[in-house]
Amino acid sequence: PALSVPKEVAVGTAMLGVAFATGMLAGKRCPSFIFGTPSGMIRKNSPLRQYILDHSLREHPVLKKLRLLTAEHPWGRMMVSCEQAQLMANLVKLIKAKKVIEIGVFTGYNALNMALVLPDNGQVIACDINEDYAKIGRPLWKEAGVEHKIDLRIKPAIQTLDELLAGGEAETFDFAFIDADKESYNEYYEKCLRLIKKGGIIAIDNVFWNGKVLKPRKDDLAAQRIHQLNEKLLRDSRVNISMLPIGDGVTLAFKL
Repeated sequence: PALSVPKEVAVGTAMLGVAFATGMLAGKRCPSFIFGTPSGMIRKNSPLRQYILDHSLREHPVLKKLRLLTAEHPWGRMMVSCEQAQLMANLVKLIKAKKVIEIGVFTGYNALNMALVLPDNGQVIACDINEDYAKIGRPLWKEAGVEHKIDLRIKPAIQTLDELLAGGEAETFDFAFIDADKESYNEYYEKCLRLIKKGGIIAIDNVFWNGKVLKPRKDDLAAQRIHQLNEKLLRDSRVNISMLPIGDGVTLAFKL
C-alpha cells in the first residue's frame, strides 16, 4: 500500500537506527543508569561510552556553552541529554520542520538546539511555567542569533496548547517535544497530536523514568502515567512509534 507519510519521514524512519547510532551516548548529563546495546551494556563512565562521545557529538559552540552552564545548576539533571538533543535536531532538519512545540524548557538548551536547525522564518513555541530557568539560556539564544525563532510562553502548557488550537493552528506544526510534568503526559500528547500535521513527529522524553515504569509504585503517579501512556502508544493506530534507549528513554510517534 501507498505510504501515508511524506517520503522524508519514511526514509527517516528507515534510517533512524543509523541516526541513533551516530548520536547515542554523546552527552554528560545522564544519571547513573545503564544504557543497553545489542552487544551488552555501556556504563556511564566506560571507555566505550567516552569513545562514542568523542566520535559522534557535533555541538554548536553556543549550545555547548549553555549545556556546561546548565550542568552547574543544582537542577542540571533536568536538562535533556545532548545525545538526545542531537537526534531531535537531526529529525527536525530531516523533515524540514518550520514550526515546533516544546513542552518543558528548563534553561532552553533543547529550544536553542532546535532553533539552530530551523530556517530563519522557523519558530519554536517553548512552553514552561518558570521563567527563572529560561533566563539562564535567553542570552545565549541571542548570542547564537536565533532568539527571534523562540517564542517563550510562561504559563501552563495545557493553556498554551488550547490557545493554539483555538487560534486555528491544528495540524500546522511539524514537531513536538514533550518533557514536562509526567502526570499530564497524556493530555500533552493528545493536544500535540491535534496540532501536529500528518507526517509530523512527537518526541516524548523520560519514557523509562529511570526504570520505574517496570513496576510503578502506587504512590508514584508520574511512573504510573508514563507507563499508561507507553501502553496506549503501543496500541495507538494514529501513529507509528519507536521507543529508543537513549537518555532516560524517548518515544518517537510519527503521525499517520
